[in-house]
Amino acid sequence: QDAFVAFHVDKVLVSKYLKSLQIGELAPDQPSIEPSKNKMLVEDFRELRDTVERMGLLKPNQLFFFVLLAHILLLDTAAWLILLYFGTSLMPFVASLLVLTVSQVQASWLQHDLGHLSVFKKTKWNHLLHKFVMCHLIGASARWWNLLHSQHHAKPNCFQKDPDIDMHPFLFTLGKKLSVELGIKKKKYMPYNHQHKYFFITLPPLLFPTYFHYHTFYIAYTKKYWGDLAWMMTFYIRFLLTYGSLLEMKSLLAYYFIFRMLESSWFVWVSQMNHIPMDIYYDKNLDWVSTQLQATCNVEQSLFNDWFTGHLNFQIEHHLFPTMPRHNYWKVAPLVKSLCAKHGIKYHCKPLLTAFADIVHSLKDSGELWLDAYLHK
Repeated sequence: QDAFVAFHVDKVLVSKYLKSLQIGELAPDQPSIEPSKNKMLVEDFRELRDTVERMGLLKPNQLFFFVLLAHILLLDTAAWLILLYFGTSLMPFVASLLVLTVSQVQASWLQHDLGHLSVFKKTKWNHLLHKFVMCHLIGASARWWNLLHSQHHAKPNCFQKDPDIDMHPFLFTLGKKLSVELGIKKKKYMPYNHQHKYFFITLPPLLFPTYFHYHTFYIAYTKKYWGDLAWMMTFYIRFLLTYGSLLEMKSLLAYYFIFRMLESSWFVWVSQMNHIPMDIYYDKNLDWVSTQLQATCNVEQSLFNDWFTGHLNFQIEHHLFPTMPRHNYWKVAPLVKSLCAKHGIKYHCKPLLTAFADIVHSLKDSGELWLDAYLHK
């Protein structure tokens, strides 16, 4: 199926594990595509994927990723050197924080590439460097990320299947239909009609310092990811040895918490601009292409946007071809646009600031729909 093809690089190896699950073949008179799926779209997309493979767009340029890693390591080192050579007064403290934040966010984008197996041809090299970047440079579990992010890609914006929208309904009410449903049921965990206001002081600055911190260790421990836990501890040991020798305990804790807040804010605005404003509802069992296109939108291309978002401004292409190296998204984008135009599907693309504003607008609209349904039978 399309999801299987999209996720796996070494399909021969993975197929061996699926043999035990095979229960038989479809009868000759049985349809191979369910009624809820667009047969013509599926066939055209499979032709497009064959074209993409023939064009070599799934092959990584390792020099590109080497430069990315090099600039991350240089920034990581520079953040410490700023404090070492210029002292720990306010200006060097702030400068070091900003440099480390950039390094951490760019490392987040790189680990995303590695988690999707799009940096090396061999899966094991992707996994190995993924652990180095995610566990050692960032301090989180690589396997924890793979577990959650794979679910997100399989069913983006599908309530109860996409862990990225688990914030509904406990912190926010998401999606027009889900918001009305919540209001009709008279459920109120938060003042949702104000969620577009409290969003600024909750999810962006606090996701990393609070929930992610707890959850990555919790999953790694409960699922016995001992290798990841060992790698993760090297981050904290390195941080204590380098910055602990320069900062007092209060300053060290403040430094750590602030850079995590800055990193979290950058990550949340970028990661949510592509999904929160889009359709959010229960799984409709649509075909692969329709599922991805209903849940994702793009942001206009520029050198800054590509760098700032880790090429997640090409979210549509990334979701359709999750193992594609990010430096090739711009090459496949015109082909995807043509596919959408042929089948009358809207290809959403907007300016960066508009995408940020749409997060707030969608939260406001959802909150108002919830309130209206909550107050009226």
